[in-house]
Amino acid sequence: MITKRILLVLSALVFLPVSVLAQDNAPKPPEGFTALFNGKDLGGWKGLVEDPEKRAKMAPDELKAAQAKADERMREHWKVVDGVLEFDGKGDSLCTINNYADFELLVDWKILDKGDSGVYLRGSPQVQIWDPKLNNIGSGGLYNNEKGPSKALVIADKPIGEWNTMKIKMAGEKVSVWLNDQLVVDNVVLENYWDRTKPIYPSGQIELQNHGNTLWFKNVYIKELK
Repeated sequence: MITKRILLVLSALVFLPVSVLAQDNAPKPPEGFTALFNGKDLGGWKGLVEDPEKRAKMAPDELKAAQAKADERMREHWKVVDGVLEFDGKGDSLCTINNYADFELLVDWKILDKGDSGVYLRGSPQVQIWDPKLNNIGSGGLYNNEKGPSKALVIADKPIGEWNTMKIKMAGEKVSVWLNDQLVVDNVVLENYWDRTKPIYPSGQIELQNHGNTLWFKNVYIKELK
């Protein structure tokens, strides 16, 4: 009788839908984090419409129409392949539908030789991602800062073609970045690139930057800070 029950259980497992098995094997968010990328499609993401200053001046109908066109471009150039976000090097940046204020962000990324990208925080550039050989400067720095530090403290990048793991903490105006478990930005103010007379916006979308290169992202998780 016991043998028969075991056989029945094994038979049921064999005929489980592939989607169910894939879901069980999907990476789980770290404790306290939620997934921004579900590993299956572009749900939760949208195309880029202008910059925060220009978007704020657009009428609702104008913004809606522009967003629809941006979403079409997004679907042309951003794909999900084997559970990974893949960008073909054309089109525009990929943006979260939701806005975020203070948070911790985890993201894995991979670039090609001479690759160049970044992560925009609250819609503003940026935590730099690039091939360190371009400038002998590592990824993770706040590249667009003019007054404050803009370069990574150390080169912590893995060899080109390998996955890198980045942790970004944003609290108020200040940002800290860890790349492959090494601190590369230590509590630095992120300046407002779009209007340098203002502090960084209190909240905004997170963007995975287009810079004309093929690149990949996965394991994108966020924890909002109170």
